[in-house]
Amino acid sequence: MPRARLTALSVTEAAATLVDEVGFENFSMGLVAERLGVKTPALYKHVASQADLVHRVAVQAMAEFADAIRDAIQGRAGSEALAAGAQAMRTYVLEHPGRYAAGDAASSRATGPDDPIIPAVQRVVASWAAMLRGYHLDSSQEIHALRMLRSVLHGFSTLEAAGGFRFDASVDDSFTWMVDFLDRGLHAITTTTSGTLVR
Repeated sequence: MPRARLTALSVTEAAATLVDEVGFENFSMGLVAERLGVKTPALYKHVASQADLVHRVAVQAMAEFADAIRDAIQGRAGSEALAAGAQAMRTYVLEHPGRYAAGDAASSRATGPDDPIIPAVQRVVASWAAMLRGYHLDSSQEIHALRMLRSVLHGFSTLEAAGGFRFDASVDDSFTWMVDFLDRGLHAITTTTSGTLVR
């Protein structure tokens, strides 16, 4: 019989905590078993494989990430919503680098149409799209803006989490500068596409 204190959920939660501590690239079933005080084969009574467990962590991560973005931008619009959403993403990546990496990897490799990663990712996109509506972009520009936001914020946050910024200048100042740059660019696109050229 499976140990009463172990369930698929408790194994997933332990794995999510562990992957943040050791890093996505160092994660293993053996480490999870050690953390839970069981032999590795005991985990397979609750999850099918390491890939299955990683995917469960990814789904949890994307759901948490979606909640964080939604909560940050709720009740805000335009520049304020962008700044709040961007900071929420940065904070999540810094606090949960391993599970964010798992979620990011799984988000482009759904296992099928019923994969729970899909609605979680859709919630993230919906929150960013709601934020962008405050800029009154032309509908043809929205997908480009979404891709830009993901690329820039993902790049900055993961580089910071990995210790990739080595100059003495404040990383907080750089982040604020970057978000302000994005904000001015989004406003400029709106103004340009509405027929008034920004000078």
